[in-house]
Amino acid sequence: MQCPKCHANMRTYDRMGVHIEQCDGCRGVFLDYGELEAITRLETQMAVPPPPPPAAPAPGYAQPGWGAQPHYGGHYGHRKHRGLGGLFFSS
Repeated sequence: MQCPKCHANMRTYDRMGVHIEQCDGCRGVFLDYGELEAITRLETQMAVPPPPPPAAPAPGYAQPGWGAQPHYGGHYGHRKHRGLGGLFFSS
C-alpha cells in the first residue's frame, strides 16, 4: 500500500485488534473506517477513574484564604524573649 500524501510504502500494525497503517516516509498514521471509534472505546476501557473530590471541611471550621498567616496558638505567635544568648544558642 502507498501513502496518499507522499507515496512512500506503508506498514500495517496491529494494536489490540485495531489495524493502523503508518507511512515509512512522512510517518503519517491512517485509519480505516471505524478504527478511530475502536481506539476511543479501548481508551475509555483502560482509563483510570479520576480521584475522588477532597472531603469538605468540618462545620464551623473556616480555612484561611491565600496568603493568610497560619495561627499556631500560643501568645499571638510571639516568642518568649530570652535575651541576647537566645539569638546565638537554641535550647
